[in-house]
Amino acid sequence: MEGLLGFVRSPAATPIVSPSLFYASKSKKNSWLRAKLNAENDPLLQAATSAASLRFQEMHRPEPLFVDPYAGCFVHPDVQMDLKKCSHKYCLATKFIDDKLLRTANHIDGLKQVVLLTDGMDTRPYRLNWPTSTVIFDISSERIFKKSAEKLQGVGAKIPRNCLFLHVPLESSDIHHSLLAKGFNGNQPSIWVIQGLPVMTLANFKEILLVASSLAMSGCLFLGELPAWLAETEIGIKPSAEEWMNKLFMSNGFRVDMIGYDEVAKSLGKQVSPGEYKNILFVAEQLQFSDDQMEFWRRELQRVEEEGDEEGFEEL
Repeated sequence: MEGLLGFVRSPAATPIVSPSLFYASKSKKNSWLRAKLNAENDPLLQAATSAASLRFQEMHRPEPLFVDPYAGCFVHPDVQMDLKKCSHKYCLATKFIDDKLLRTANHIDGLKQVVLLTDGMDTRPYRLNWPTSTVIFDISSERIFKKSAEKLQGVGAKIPRNCLFLHVPLESSDIHHSLLAKGFNGNQPSIWVIQGLPVMTLANFKEILLVASSLAMSGCLFLGELPAWLAETEIGIKPSAEEWMNKLFMSNGFRVDMIGYDEVAKSLGKQVSPGEYKNILFVAEQLQFSDDQMEFWRRELQRVEEEGDEEGFEEL
């Protein structure tokens, strides 16, 4: 049955293992997020479980792209395994994001801030070898995050030593303020990743992009996956996905590059599994100053001007 957000429900005994990874919104006051839902009718839970199922299967391939030792705690014991030679595009994207994240984090001196916009079952905070002094912010649905946190605790998952993990509920009325309240510092480097976060409308993603643009320092990266249908919401002449991405990201200070799934597969010596997968994999670099950087330079300019005035009075 087609759900509200385009995912496909599988039979009760078989978890979803080939999802159309959807994105939903916190718009309309999140009324649908607060509805009484269970494992059978919760679209967010089903999509997050679907993604975990794909990671679980990938881990059991003869030569896996990555190892996710915690994905299994989210899937049904009787999950149907599909261990064909081809890799699902979601798993190729996961591997690409993992590698880009760690390479970037390991080249940052001092405090490192990672913002993960997720489905609530992202195990990166636990399974990746984060460098010392990494602060990880997870933005996801609070109810899914709580369910997954309980299961992860049950299997002994732990955050690496000397790292900090903080959750920001997707349902927060002001994500920008919530991140700052949790200790996010716009004068420190950050890396932003989106994979699995429910985004239902273009307007909602623009809000997310605006938050990243205002908080990320110049030179910081924003990478991940977006649903391709976002590019089809423009009124009038439809631009190409690349043109649309360039316009959208540049308007928020980011230079963006689209990454081909086939290119990722080729670089890893893998084959892409057949089937439709309507997402866009991208890497964007922040070209402008964060709000905190702008405030720092405003204060510096004011200080220089005041010192100049004082020196002028002394000369008189």
